[in-house]
Amino acid sequence: MTQTVINPLQPDAPADDPFRYGWRIVRRDLGDGFFDEELVPLRLIDLLHPEEGDQVLCNYDHQRRVRYLADVFLACTADRPDAVVLSDVRIAWDVPELKAHGPDIMVIFGVQTIRNWNTFNVAQEGVRPTLIVEVTSPETRRFDLYEKVEHYDLAGVPFYVIVDAVERRGQSLVRVIGYERAGAAYRPMVPNEQGWLWLEPLRVWIGVQENEVYCFDEQGRRIGDYATLTTIVIESEERIAEALAEAKAQARARMEAEAQARQEAEARAAAEERAQREAEARAAAEARLRALEEELRRLRGGNSLS
Repeated sequence: MTQTVINPLQPDAPADDPFRYGWRIVRRDLGDGFFDEELVPLRLIDLLHPEEGDQVLCNYDHQRRVRYLADVFLACTADRPDAVVLSDVRIAWDVPELKAHGPDIMVIFGVQTIRNWNTFNVAQEGVRPTLIVEVTSPETRRFDLYEKVEHYDLAGVPFYVIVDAVERRGQSLVRVIGYERAGAAYRPMVPNEQGWLWLEPLRVWIGVQENEVYCFDEQGRRIGDYATLTTIVIESEERIAEALAEAKAQARARMEAEAQARQEAEARAAAEERAQREAEARAAAEARLRALEEELRRLRGGNSLS
């Protein structure tokens, strides 16, 4: 493994802006139970091999892209209880010659226990990341493009993707570079005709569209950011709520109509029953009257013979 060499054209933070890269809190024992804490500026090399608690400064575009990709990867692994997506969490390797790194995004499968990690210890957890994504920043771009390719290859990470944002003639240009392990070493990932890379563990494409990094589903449809997805979910929930309300109103109307129909049917049945009883009563009365008339005729006939 080659030794990491800091580019002399990228020195440590300037004297007039010592905290340009960030800072860490160093605690010093003053003796007799007293301690002192000091903010110490980070050096450029500290961004390659951070310590726990380091506060690293990132620009807005970097944060936005990391947040978008992490959200998409979380959605892709939502059905995997053994999967975690970690952002800006330090990782300690099980390779003696490798110092710890602080990747922008790690996707890890086969995790037995979910912990509140500050450092994901590969030896302790028994698994390593399946995918690492780094989003370049001006100061650390060379680390992502060169040193980390070698380091993550040595660490045995199956997929390493770089979202490379660079300023060219005052214009920001974005590209996606990927490496996958083939046997014992990395090889460049082959893009499709759109220049996208297929992330097999997540079943999504990653690529550039309109000079911005996006993920795409298996049908090539662009996956929106969290805000867009949230808006879609809210709108869908509103449509579902409206449909449910309409369905409830229709069901209520049907129930009322059925109740009205039952009442009318019961009223008709009651009327028919009353009519039947009245008809039977009339028939009985008529039969009784005929019997009385017959008895009267009989009696009258008997009296005339005497």
